[in-house]
Amino acid sequence: MQKQFSFLPKIAALSVMAAFAAPVMAQSAGSNVVNVGWFHLQPQDSSSGLTKLNGPQAGFFPNSTSTVSNADTLGIAFTHFFTDNFAVTADLGIPPEFKLKGTGDLQALGELGKAKQWSPAIVAKWYFGGAQDAFRPFVGAGVTYVWYSDVSLSQAFQNRASLNSGGTATANLSSSWAPVLTGGATYAFNDRWSASLSVSYIPLKTDADITANPAGAFAGLGPQRYKTTITLDPIVTFLSVGYKF
Repeated sequence: MQKQFSFLPKIAALSVMAAFAAPVMAQSAGSNVVNVGWFHLQPQDSSSGLTKLNGPQAGFFPNSTSTVSNADTLGIAFTHFFTDNFAVTADLGIPPEFKLKGTGDLQALGELGKAKQWSPAIVAKWYFGGAQDAFRPFVGAGVTYVWYSDVSLSQAFQNRASLNSGGTATANLSSSWAPVLTGGATYAFNDRWSASLSVSYIPLKTDADITANPAGAFAGLGPQRYKTTITLDPIVTFLSVGYKF
């Protein structure tokens, strides 16, 4: 009897090894996978300088520039496998908030404003290897539509835009379509659960239109209008856990 029980740990160990050695089949034709995780957006940004379109000192100010902060948010992705290798992913998530900080002649103002970015994307992906492989690299390309909400300007920048009169200012950021290029890999722990890491690049620009309303002695000048172009070109990292159903 003691000898019989001594075989039990060996049998258990062999069973675990067999489970890991068995085909995973986590990403095969017809599979649907939902991933939830962390988006990190790192803009490779630049700005064109500020152009004042009317009123006193109208003209182009190339040193009135800005930079965009990094952002983090919750990401959700839904992937459908049409074949064992070809899949399409819809990337969604909570819109991240970016902060705009002054540089050059605007550096002393600190934060200039902030906005939330909405950028749902559709990406076609090619997965290397077979459906039974646990580790599968992939590459992909797709498109995103980007727009902004909750756009606000700091009091310091509103005052500067309103000719230092203590007035108010608002901004509008343009929407646009942009391509998405991505690469990464998934690792399947079993038939249902997996982990994924991807890195994407989005060539992206937005035009900012600013309208300031001077106060006091400058109120009679009427609205003061400005514009600039901000290049974002973010690199987006997505680390997530996936569940197949």
